[in-house]
Amino acid sequence: MVKIRLTRGGAKKRPFYQIVVADIRSSRDGRYIERLGFFNPCATGGEDKLRIDTARARHWLERGAQPTERVAKLLEVSGAMDEFKAAKSS
Repeated sequence: MVKIRLTRGGAKKRPFYQIVVADIRSSRDGRYIERLGFFNPCATGGEDKLRIDTARARHWLERGAQPTERVAKLLEVSGAMDEFKAAKSS
């Protein structure tokens, strides 16, 4: 099974997350299939807090990838989940 999930990076007390598509058997920060974007919860000033390739995220959702709870919320914010639901209902 394939999941869309976060992998942690960054320094101690300064998290930075990559949004990746990975097999559920691989470790959290281990091997992944494709990188879709990033989430920076500590963004300040002009830094981007969230960037997701919505077309690729929708592609993986259509192929059956399951997002984790947090990634599902981030996809809602970026609009990728709304595009997927609209395409699915049509």
